[in-house]
Amino acid sequence: MDYDFKTKLAAERERVEDLFEYEGCKVGRGTYGHVYKAKRKDGKDEKEYALKQIEGTGISMSACREIALLRELKHQNVIALQKVFLSHSDRKVWLLFDYAEHDLWHIIKFHRASKANKKPMQLPRGMVKSLLYQILDGIHYLHANWVLHRDLKPANILVMGEGPERGRVKIADMGFARLFNSPLKPLADLDPVVVTFWYRAPELLLGARHYTKAIDKDWEDIRKMPEYPTLQKDFRRTTYANSSLIKYMEKHKVKPDSKVFLLLQKLLTMDPTKRITSEQALQDAYFLEDPLPTVDVFAGCQIPYPKREFLNEDEPEEKAEKVSAGHCGEDSSSSPPAEEEVQI
Repeated sequence: MDYDFKTKLAAERERVEDLFEYEGCKVGRGTYGHVYKAKRKDGKDEKEYALKQIEGTGISMSACREIALLRELKHQNVIALQKVFLSHSDRKVWLLFDYAEHDLWHIIKFHRASKANKKPMQLPRGMVKSLLYQILDGIHYLHANWVLHRDLKPANILVMGEGPERGRVKIADMGFARLFNSPLKPLADLDPVVVTFWYRAPELLLGARHYTKAIDKDWEDIRKMPEYPTLQKDFRRTTYANSSLIKYMEKHKVKPDSKVFLLLQKLLTMDPTKRITSEQALQDAYFLEDPLPTVDVFAGCQIPYPKREFLNEDEPEEKAEKVSAGHCGEDSSSSPPAEEEVQI
């Protein structure tokens, strides 16, 4: 080995700690690693960045997938990878992104806490529509480029704060993403268990053997699913006999003939062959009626959501979440089981 060349290369390599100030600015922690809010030390710009330190040493398969895909993807509703840093001293991998001040999970928690405090804050219809439209636009871009995200959940739907991309939605965390082909690959050739349990499509729960972009018991092929006998054993038909999407939405004063309800029905169709695609959803009549979706989901209004709180380096994720929830007045017991709250 040419040690002189290696030493020269190491001296020329840019190091995260030399370029960015991020100590004490941790905003996320999970199995994926750690996320820090960072700024350039040289003052070349005043932008805020997100530095994601991948868990463990070296480059994992998950990190390889994320880096490889993000290098190829470029869309306004997909998080953009700015740079990759390799630290040879401790064998750490750092990914640099633009910083997103908010995410859909924290927005949901904010409104849930407001309701619990009997001070519900009305969510503008235009904001809901804009969020949904941009999420669908990002998903359509991924699917059109043969990429399945496989871990879509509120914590991975980022929303930009104040700045040039104010109110822009960004789909993040490509650690579970996969390329898919036609004909479709059997799941056995990939990973049999995908996506956070709480956001998994019904066909995956029932043991479907192929991925599709689609990932009522009006599903003709449901009996062919490997886990259908288990469903029949555990599912009590009488318990859900009077349950329906129409009745649920009527309870919340949503008319069954409204365009928003009709779109929801198409998105929640059990049969994946009949379920609407992201491309079809973007062309739905719901997005053509007022208020129209806007690039800034906050539509120029003041952003009511608090900024991310910094986490103590030694503080467990669960405790940090309870402190954050308590700050908003939310009963943390009403939240879904612990997940990776902030992911980039």
